[in-house]
Amino acid sequence: MADLTMNTIIHTAVRRDLARMHRALGAFPAGDHDRARALQRAWRTLWNQLHHHHVSEDTYVWPYLRSLGPDAIDPSVLQAMEDEHEAMSRAMQDVTAAVDGLASEPTAERAAAAASAVAHTTAVTDRHLVHEENEVMPVIVARDHTPEWKAVEKQLRTGGPFLAGELMAWLQDGAEPHVVAALRKNVPPPVLFVLSRGFGRAYHREVAPVWR
Repeated sequence: MADLTMNTIIHTAVRRDLARMHRALGAFPAGDHDRARALQRAWRTLWNQLHHHHVSEDTYVWPYLRSLGPDAIDPSVLQAMEDEHEAMSRAMQDVTAAVDGLASEPTAERAAAAASAVAHTTAVTDRHLVHEENEVMPVIVARDHTPEWKAVEKQLRTGGPFLAGELMAWLQDGAEPHVVAALRKNVPPPVLFVLSRGFGRAYHREVAPVWR
């Protein structure tokens, strides 16, 4: 954990939010419309971040790795990454439907159904994250300082300051000190502060309080 990459920092936040959602749904107070809508907002943030992350990987990272040839990484691993993304997307769509249903009718039954969907998504997601961390990340880390990977990183940073701000606010929310320290190695602290506190202020106002 001492050498976290930006990718594994994102993975940490995904695991954290899935665990948060499951706990919150397990303790959901039936009839609480405000709490249901708050959980809906928080879930949409996780969905948006993970969707953008997966689109970026599918568009830039996997093609780059394929260009390295089979001696660098088995093509079947990259196909598995794409297949796992699709499985995660389907599972998360089920959670979205369940959480939306809870927001419209905040019953104990709907909360239980949403918690079950989150548990399934957590299992599907963790299999993928472990697979990616073990099979893909070593290949990327070995090429971290090459011009070719730097060009991919530049493409991954597209999306504008508000998306970047929400990302930085989300990554730091409730993060352990070693995760924040690793993030500061990837993003200069002044830039991190401006993005998170400036462009990411909507996250601090609308989503972070859900978990307090």
